[in-house]
Amino acid sequence: MAKQILSPLPGTFYRRPAPDQPVYKNEGDSVAVGDVIGLVEVMKSFNEVKSTEAGKIVKFHAENEDAVMAGQPLADLE
Repeated sequence: MAKQILSPLPGTFYRRPAPDQPVYKNEGDSVAVGDVIGLVEVMKSFNEVKSTEAGKIVKFHAENEDAVMAGQPLADLE
């Protein structure tokens, strides 16, 4: 089974730290434990989404500014 990075909270998922900044990670990028892959915003509070596994991002399930639920897969790792 593929490893997944899940949303820690319900809110809005952001793939970049600010609108004029590049995305944290792209599909095909390697991640280490603790790497930030995005942010979930809840009531103007931004929470980092960190990888809990090392691997390579093969697919994002949420795009920039998508509404997400707690526990929802955000990205698949191999």
